[in-house]
Amino acid sequence: MYGAIIGDICGSTYEFKNFKTSNPSEIPLTSQNSDFTDDTVLTCAVMEALLRNRNYKKEVYRWANKYPKRSYGTNFSIWFTSFFPKPYNSLGNGSAMRVSPIGWALNNLKETLEEAKRSAEITHNHPEGIKGAQAVAAAIYLARTGESKDLIKNYLSDIFNYNLNRSLENIRPNYKFDDTCPGSVPEAIIAFLESSDFTSAIQNAISLGGDADTLACIAGSIAEAYYKEIPKELIEFANSKLPKEMFDLLIRFYKYTENRFSFLRAH
Repeated sequence: MYGAIIGDICGSTYEFKNFKTSNPSEIPLTSQNSDFTDDTVLTCAVMEALLRNRNYKKEVYRWANKYPKRSYGTNFSIWFTSFFPKPYNSLGNGSAMRVSPIGWALNNLKETLEEAKRSAEITHNHPEGIKGAQAVAAAIYLARTGESKDLIKNYLSDIFNYNLNRSLENIRPNYKFDDTCPGSVPEAIIAFLESSDFTSAIQNAISLGGDADTLACIAGSIAEAYYKEIPKELIEFANSKLPKEMFDLLIRFYKYTENRFSFLRAH
């Protein structure tokens, strides 16, 4: 979950001011202008739902209304300001950016895929919206259970029909802002696959341009599960940007999933 949140915060300054580069390591990740966006808020909502009763609609609605000015998409803004919100057949990447807690919480891959679908279809009930959420959750589950990058790549390619044989160098020149699952989830996964550690996964994602905070959120969520290490300075940077209730929720969720990493300490 820190992986997704750090990706969101670090990518936030690049969403509308892209930093395309063939040398991702030159991308600064910490800025006083960085802040959490809708990706973080809705990741927290999914954590809360898993800790309570898995009522994703209730928690997503509640958290979005608690933090209403965090760069939500138009259709989602209509959804969370409606008295009777209904799914709106979206294939946007909102379903994928918020799903990371599900990759940590379930006991097997089948349950992970089922729960990812449930979390997506409250808003993103288009088949591609559901697929994007399932692919990210599956990648996290496979990564946290020790599977190799090759196995993760082959599984996602076979099950979700994503073309993961492309390289960042091939994608980057013509890549543009795309907030759909088909146009951002495979690219974020490739950013992870080409990484050497957590930090490089975030930088790889940002280096593509486009929807930088969400690309980095997704890549970071998988990278956390795979590398199981996040630099202390990035944890502290994220903590400095988060309200206390989000930090406290993170602590509760990591304990719930029995992943008590060393960075879990007092705010």
